[in-house]
Amino acid sequence: MAEYGKAERGTPTVVSHILSFLPKTKEAASTSVLAKRWRNLFAFVPSLDLDDSDFLSPKRSKREKDGAVQCFMDFVDRVLALQDVSPIKAFSLKVKTGVDPYRVDRWILNVLRRGVSHLGLFLEFKEDYSLPYEISVSKTLVELKTGYGVDLDAWDDDMFLPMLKTLVLDTVKFGRGQFQTLLPACPALEELELLDMVWRDRNVIISSSRLKYLKITSEDGSLGTFSLDAPNLVVLDYGDFAEEDYPLLNLQNVVQVELNFPHADYRGDRARENVRKLIHSIRKAKMFHISPRYFELLSFCLSNTMPVREKLTVLHPRTLIKPLQGWQAMPLLLRNSPHLEILFFEDLLHLVTQTCGDVCDCLSTRDKGRSLMSSPVKKIFVSRFRGTIREVHMIKHFLNYCPSLEEMEITPERDEPTMLEIPRWLGVVEDTLMHYNETSSCNVIFWVPDVLYRKWIRQWSLRG
Repeated sequence: MAEYGKAERGTPTVVSHILSFLPKTKEAASTSVLAKRWRNLFAFVPSLDLDDSDFLSPKRSKREKDGAVQCFMDFVDRVLALQDVSPIKAFSLKVKTGVDPYRVDRWILNVLRRGVSHLGLFLEFKEDYSLPYEISVSKTLVELKTGYGVDLDAWDDDMFLPMLKTLVLDTVKFGRGQFQTLLPACPALEELELLDMVWRDRNVIISSSRLKYLKITSEDGSLGTFSLDAPNLVVLDYGDFAEEDYPLLNLQNVVQVELNFPHADYRGDRARENVRKLIHSIRKAKMFHISPRYFELLSFCLSNTMPVREKLTVLHPRTLIKPLQGWQAMPLLLRNSPHLEILFFEDLLHLVTQTCGDVCDCLSTRDKGRSLMSSPVKKIFVSRFRGTIREVHMIKHFLNYCPSLEEMEITPERDEPTMLEIPRWLGVVEDTLMHYNETSSCNVIFWVPDVLYRKWIRQWSLRG
């Protein structure tokens, strides 16, 4: 009873805190019917997650959908009115066409006045929606995630977000020159994601001494020049086209890199030179994740100019579902990574070419295995194992030629194999690799999914 009295006087309780962990605000609100004393507790929930899809069903008629949208808007109004001016930590709003943009503005201003620190706004309207100006001068926002067609036209040059550390913009439109004003207005920014942006500028500069994580994706390659001046950046996830030029690339402290170029022809001299610039600027990275397109791109753009990667310890060349790309760049990467320790293969199957025989078992060449014999790799991970003879030969090839290899882990392709597939996979691995128990110091571990408990278990190992 004493706890209930505190809630009546405006003090949050443990129950209110627990309610905030429910995945949807609608579920938290429904608990008010459990007992009379719970009705006021919901007013102190510090996190709200509002999604109009919770009120809509694909099978509803247009009239029913219109009514559901109205019901959703009324629900949000009631929730915010019930909470009045109580502090709020996080506010997430996902809405589609039909919701009144003016009400959305009112909801956003409400939580801004209450000191919201984590704000997520994903708004899909038929017409462009401009985020309220008040967001751009918030002194409490620590995290802002927004997108799906919104623009920042209402934001003026006086924007200032002194506490903002994380900014995620998904399909957001900038005014001309607006992005160059935004970054200096976020002096504490550490994480930035720019996903499929709609640029009105041809030349963009990302300059920040505080930035530690940067992710960029694009499907249209609309930029001209692109500069990255981020001396303290640790993680770079770059999924854009090779731009026309990179005038400035200051990425001296990047540790982890993921490169993913969309499908395009990069065989022109200018494109090759720009890719070389980008690759050479991140030569100190320790972890390298490479998309299929980029993996092929290396062989066209770098040839024998691949810089020695003294810091690289983890290499992860990703692959397509179908083996449509070759391993031409693999010998080059291995020979220029003198401290490489871990190799990840999502798929051992690949397109057989004359230039990959040095690393793989596909071709009978005089220099087969030469790059592996000089590699210090200690551990190899293989996923999407199908149990084919070609895959088994590749595994034996690595065991034969990698002198420092200590462990190899193999994971099957399917999460839920049939009862017949597991014995077949185990049989293939065990029958063909058992003799390595005596000749190789490497331990081969085979993982299979435990269908009953839905977890991966170590089913078999050469070392027991």
